[in-house]
Amino acid sequence: MVNATMRKFGYPGTLVKELDHWVILLRPAQVTLGSLILAAKSECTAYSDLSDGAFAEQAVAVRLVEKALRAFCQYERINYLMLMMVDPNVHFHILPRYSGGREWQDIQFEDHGWPGPPQLKLVVELSPTQITALLNQVKRHF
Repeated sequence: MVNATMRKFGYPGTLVKELDHWVILLRPAQVTLGSLILAAKSECTAYSDLSDGAFAEQAVAVRLVEKALRAFCQYERINYLMLMMVDPNVHFHILPRYSGGREWQDIQFEDHGWPGPPQLKLVVELSPTQITALLNQVKRHF
């Protein structure tokens, strides 16, 4: 099942990993290097409405994400933000956090909010070619 939130974040073109109940997507607007979306594949708009299977599988997804991002960008902390104000289907913004900048393909990525809340409006906008390259690199860690 594909919901509107998944499409908003570029599914299937930004797909990093697909599970039975969840998809892990590259967030096209990178708040920090390696920003992802963990989106439920259901039409649920309330977290409590997810199936027991989705809740159980979320643990698998989180472990996959943290292992892969640790290898990819050596984050110091990781934030999972469930905002669901504009995009109503259940999803989390996953933001690797770090005190120093990260560089990828000569592009500098700063964590503008460190050590406080992330600054969601300060993003690195990537071209379609850069999104594909970053997606392929991140996928290698999953």
